[in-house]
Amino acid sequence: MKQSQIFTKTQKENPKDEKSINAILLQRAGFIYKEMAGVYSFLPMGLMVLNKISNIVREEMQAIGGQEVDMAILQPKALWQKTDRWDKGIGLEVMYKVKDEQMEVGLGPTHEEMLTDIIKNHIESFEDLPFSVFQIQTKFRKEARAKSGLLRGREFIMKDFYSFHASTDDFKDFYEKAKQAYLKVFERCGLKAIITEASGGDFTKDFTHEFQVISEVGEDTIYYCDCGGFSQNEEVFDKKVTKCPVCGNELKKAKSIELSHIFSLGTKYSEPLGAFFTDKNGVKAPIIMGCYGIGISRLMGVIVETSNDSHGIIWPKTVAPFACHLLPILSGKEEQDKEILEKANSVYNDLQKKGIGVLYDDRSKKSAGEKFADADLIGIPMRIVVSQKTLEQGGIEIKERNSDNVKIIKLEELHV
Repeated sequence: MKQSQIFTKTQKENPKDEKSINAILLQRAGFIYKEMAGVYSFLPMGLMVLNKISNIVREEMQAIGGQEVDMAILQPKALWQKTDRWDKGIGLEVMYKVKDEQMEVGLGPTHEEMLTDIIKNHIESFEDLPFSVFQIQTKFRKEARAKSGLLRGREFIMKDFYSFHASTDDFKDFYEKAKQAYLKVFERCGLKAIITEASGGDFTKDFTHEFQVISEVGEDTIYYCDCGGFSQNEEVFDKKVTKCPVCGNELKKAKSIELSHIFSLGTKYSEPLGAFFTDKNGVKAPIIMGCYGIGISRLMGVIVETSNDSHGIIWPKTVAPFACHLLPILSGKEEQDKEILEKANSVYNDLQKKGIGVLYDDRSKKSAGEKFADADLIGIPMRIVVSQKTLEQGGIEIKERNSDNVKIIKLEELHV
């Protein structure tokens, strides 16, 4: 894509009333637009990143058997009343409710009730179990602390995943598979996640598991061990414990950002909503459920919070909007500049033919300094420069965004 054709422009100044790094850099680089506190629109390059994250999540959920659906956002009041959540907990505290001449509905903050109501009409016996379902969809929540960019929003993209089982043992087996799938998701997104025991909040009284990434801007505090055998959120941690129960090393304390949350639902929703199955003995029993969430747009914000420098964003290759950023640097001399542009166009066309995503900074009125600054701000993994210097040496200049090393190579030597 040619940079001159993207309607968004980079900004030199930080947006007003923003303190979080992800909100500042994503807006300055033209990835998102703030509509109001906790509500952002995704612009062309922002949507590219969001889609790449979604595809990583989708691939890993499908790899453990997840079937993708897309459920309605408007949720019937009657369903939430059956689970006693319309006027309590999440239904009372964070659900947006809309009333017209005929009915009152909620804008989906989560989808346990709706999916349980759907599956009860399709499950009859133990032979129909187990299975799992997920969706990637916009959610709405009345967030009182919507002040951290994409980390805490009122409108956000979420992957919610639900599993359905005939026995607790089967659920536990799947739960462990889901843990490993989540670790793969975060690793592919360039994040080192720590599986952390936490409270179940409104969803369950049992321990749950969060996936946390260490960051000074995080709202959570965890106690953990580098051995990977222990981590607990401060809300459930016994401060009398000082050493890891697995390896005996001293525990560490750190601020962290929650990437996602998984937990058992048991029969909390299947019983009141009538989602039963007939077991091997012909006895009816409620379906056992599990719930596994990832904030897709939140994940985008976490990547920026944990991968940046004083110049801008540093995108991991797996989620970057483009693989490389091509910059022709003009000399101001007509004949030389003609040759530079011919070479840059040739490189651009060659990369496109190879299926390599490239952002071509073809803006003729921008100085070298402005182009370099924008490239660092946008954060594409590899910068390619075509200039008089590179022409004289018969190659192209490359620099990785997370490195200070610059070198000139032949185009055919380029590996992206």
